[in-house]
Amino acid sequence: MDLRHADLADLDSVRAFAATVTHADVLINNAGVMDPPTRRSAQGHEIQFAVNHLAHFALTGLLLDRLTDRVVTVTSVLHKKGRIDFADLGAGLYNGSKLANALFALELHRRLTAAASPVRSLMAHPGYAATGLQAAMRPSLNRLILTKLGNRLLAVPAAQGARPTLHAATSPTATSGRLIGPGGPGELRGAPTELRPAPAALDPQTATRLWTVSEEITGVRFPLPQPDGDDNPEIAGFPT
Repeated sequence: MDLRHADLADLDSVRAFAATVTHADVLINNAGVMDPPTRRSAQGHEIQFAVNHLAHFALTGLLLDRLTDRVVTVTSVLHKKGRIDFADLGAGLYNGSKLANALFALELHRRLTAAASPVRSLMAHPGYAATGLQAAMRPSLNRLILTKLGNRLLAVPAAQGARPTLHAATSPTATSGRLIGPGGPGELRGAPTELRPAPAALDPQTATRLWTVSEEITGVRFPLPQPDGDDNPEIAGFPT
C-alpha cells in the first residue's frame, strides 16, 4: 500500500499531492467534513465548501491527464436539500457542498462526453452510514441525535455504506453520468442501485456557473470543451 498525504483544506497541499501521482485508473473523491466547528481553509473559504467541493474539483483537474478509467465523486442524499448561493458559496454549508459535488460530477460527465474521452464520471452516496463524520460535528442537538440515536437505530455500518461507492468505482457496466446509492426507503440503506439526482443537480446553467467559479477560485483549468447548448440528452432517462 502506498500512502501519501494531502490536506484538502489547503489547495497548495492538493497541488503538491497531485504532482506526486504519475498514473491512476480510478479517482474517488470521498473526503468530507460535516458541520464542524466554524473555520476557513488555508485560502480563506468556508471549510465544508473548500474540503467537500473545491479540493475535489482541483484534484480531479490536476490528475485528469493521468486518469484512464473513471472519477467517482461521493455526494450525499442530503444534496437534495442543498442550494448554491453564488453571493456566498459557503452559505449552503454541508447540504450545499454535497449539491456542488453532484453538479460537478454531472458537468464533468458532459465535458468528458463532448471531448470523446474514455474517462467516466459517476456519483455515489452511502445513504446513512455510521462513521466518524457525525462525531466530528460541532456540539449541538443535531450531533447528539445523530450519534446517540440515529447511528444506533437507522444507520448501516460504514462497510455497508461504502458499497455504492465501490460499485461505482469497480463495476464494468457502471455508466458515466449516473448516481449510485442504496435502493432502500429514503435511500438510507439497501443494495447499490441507480438513483435519480435532485432536480437542482441536473441544471446545466448552475453547473456551468459553478464550474467557472471553481476554476477561478482554484486556478485549475480542465483541458475539456464546454458542451454546446443547454439540453443534456446523454444524461436523460434517470429512474423516476
